Amino acid sequence: MAIESPTTSAYIQHHLQNLTFGQHPDGSWGIAHSAKAASEMGFWAIHLDTMAVSIALGVLFLWLFRMAAKKVSADTPSGLQNFVELMVEFVDGSVKETFHGKNKVIAPLALTIFVWVFLMNAMDLVPVDFLPVVANWVGVNVFGATDGHVYFKFVPTTDVNATLGMSLSVFALIIYYSIKVKGVSGFVGELTLQPFGKWMIPFNLLLEGVGLLAKPVSLALRLFGNLYAGELIFILIAVLPWGLQWALSVPWAIFHILIIVLQAFIFMMLTIVYLSMAHEEH
Repeated sequence: MAIESPTTSAYIQHHLQNLTFGQHPDGSWGIAHSAKAASEMGFWAIHLDTMAVSIALGVLFLWLFRMAAKKVSADTPSGLQNFVELMVEFVDGSVKETFHGKNKVIAPLALTIFVWVFLMNAMDLVPVDFLPVVANWVGVNVFGATDGHVYFKFVPTTDVNATLGMSLSVFALIIYYSIKVKGVSGFVGELTLQPFGKWMIPFNLLLEGVGLLAKPVSLALRLFGNLYAGELIFILIAVLPWGLQWALSVPWAIFHILIIVLQAFIFMMLTIVYLSMAHEEH
């Protein structure tokens, strides 16, 4: 365990709490040492564990693909090169089948989304106590924190702030390309004149506006909900007797691999679809 928890609920709550940095009610800045303290920090608090793990995995993704590109060989391709080529061909095929406009950004963006989200999802397969124990040891022995009060949630996609941040970035691209391709008048007209014409502009705006805003929300909550549920099941398995843990965690981990890949694929495909719609002229 990451901490000496007197109850099962305390153990679960500890694993679901992010390492939060922000402003305390007394005006000082620092790391929250409890879930209550984290909730009192307000809007400008930041989850250090989510940021650290997501950035580290992003750097890992760039390093692996750059290394494969530098050592590319047509005669004796390495396993890493074969894997990278497989990913590139898979994403490129998905973009060609789904995206009907002309934009050189879409394929690299789709590749980045798929691999990065997959890596973040894959952290759910790490034993639930491993990284929290490491983080607790570092916090106590390096930073002088109190034992049991160091939180570290190591699956970024189980943090709704991370999934919503990614989906808002996609939403910004949707708005940008909608205005770039259709113009301001065309974009406004799409929101106000469809589907019932100019005589029902308020209703059209309400209908199309809700549909537009639902895109980033659905992107964020779908990914967050599936990964959060998976993580919670792993945590619940971890509180069972040791023998039952192996009997349940191995089958669930094997099944969860499908969820990890599927959710990364869905996030990528919906991004491609939404950007394809943004490039369509009515």
